[in-house]
Amino acid sequence: MPAVNLNHILQLIIGLGLLNVWAVRRTRATGYRGGVATSLREEFDAYGLPSAAFYVVGLLKVAAGVILLAGLLWPTPVKLSAEVVAVLMVGAIIMHVKIKDPVIKSVPAVIMLTMCVALAMRT
Repeated sequence: MPAVNLNHILQLIIGLGLLNVWAVRRTRATGYRGGVATSLREEFDAYGLPSAAFYVVGLLKVAAGVILLAGLLWPTPVKLSAEVVAVLMVGAIIMHVKIKDPVIKSVPAVIMLTMCVALAMRT
């Protein structure tokens, strides 16, 4: 039986997590959205970000998710993707702090940041 590859587990969790948020749950309310937002678009508005930021961040996160998942089968820039997502997660945490969200709303970003840093360091 092959050994469990922690990098692959992290790639799978991060990649599927990003695609879940940006493709499946983009218009759904969660307890972790910034402010009183009920969708990703509203969350970016709550942070006071320009509309272009929604598209840039979305493109970066979806692309990173696809690259991380593709990296399970083919050589892809896994480390770069993890680093990009880590930077975006730092930004997400800063936005939650900026609008004075309860700490619990930052937990998913902190977990994603931790996994991305771990993956980047291991790659």
